[in-house]
Amino acid sequence: MHKVIKEMLSAQHLLYVSLKYTKTCDVILNLIQRWSNMIDLSNTLLLERAKKKKLIKDIPVAPKLRIDLVEKVFHKEELIKEVIKLYIFFRKIPQSELVREHEFRKNVTLRVISEAGTETAIDLDKLKEWQELLEKFINFVRDYVKLK
Repeated sequence: MHKVIKEMLSAQHLLYVSLKYTKTCDVILNLIQRWSNMIDLSNTLLLERAKKKKLIKDIPVAPKLRIDLVEKVFHKEELIKEVIKLYIFFRKIPQSELVREHEFRKNVTLRVISEAGTETAIDLDKLKEWQELLEKFINFVRDYVKLK
């Protein structure tokens, strides 16, 4: 859990300090990478706890299989479904076409165009929305892991 908290604090610093002063898309990409790492570590913690509770037999090594298993074990949790969907989006960003807009200005935006042609605009408001969602997720993970 310590590594997850460390990633969360680094991501918060990127969002509230680095992005505020630099206003570049590179900071947004670094922030998304931090969040992706944080979600991956959290998924591993959730699966380890589920294994201790004998809900699953073993934890897969491949990220896709871990995602599927987390979705299967926590299928009733709406928060988990949202975060998994976001995590999958984060993992697809490096392969997507990226368009940088308004860098070094107040409303810096990173447009992500997926292979399917859908376009997502990532701006400060969207990042804050995701931050709130991920804080709820980390609190859920913390509570779930601490349960006996």
